[in-house]
Amino acid sequence: MEEKVKKAIQEVKNTQRKFEQSVEMTITLKDLDFKQPESRVRSEVTLPRGRGKPVRIGVFAEGDMAQRAKKLKVDVYSTGDIEDMGADKKKAKGIADSHEFFLAQADMMPLIGRTLGPVLGRRNKMPKPHPPMAPLEPVIERLKKTVAIDSKGQPVVHSFVGTEKMSEDDLAENAVAVLGAVERLLPRGENNIHAVYMKTSMGKAVRVM
Repeated sequence: MEEKVKKAIQEVKNTQRKFEQSVEMTITLKDLDFKQPESRVRSEVTLPRGRGKPVRIGVFAEGDMAQRAKKLKVDVYSTGDIEDMGADKKKAKGIADSHEFFLAQADMMPLIGRTLGPVLGRRNKMPKPHPPMAPLEPVIERLKKTVAIDSKGQPVVHSFVGTEKMSEDDLAENAVAVLGAVERLLPRGENNIHAVYMKTSMGKAVRVM
């Protein structure tokens, strides 16, 4: 499979643009009842070769955890910030859309749920609770290499797998990791996969299988 993916990546990377394009994978599904919750594909995949570009992470925290988060160069939001977002839905939506992932000091989760739950939940971006004194750096480093996948009740899964500046070997390894994660979530594994495509942001899709 990795060789098939690599061949498709070689083809899609021929599409040149004046900016660095993302490389994306699309997996179409079959023989599933999408009205059933178990047919929804939702997970996070840590890309073995990383994302190839920075990812924006937000941390809801106070005190020591907030200070440690700032040293890791992530966006930090206090209790006051949460309340401001709760009163300004446009601001809340903007912050939700501009971040890939959120973490939250565990004892702030009830406030976040009450004020930002509808905005973050709808986008599948509810924060992951984090104990205030637990090490933060390993979690942040893992999230920098992670992609979220969600079929949203549809027979298709889209996933970022890297950028065109990454090597074909690295992109193929990332793509195979995403495909494997999707297969493990399906009732019949690869038998529920109809087709797999690779493409760049502005390029045409190339079928892998």
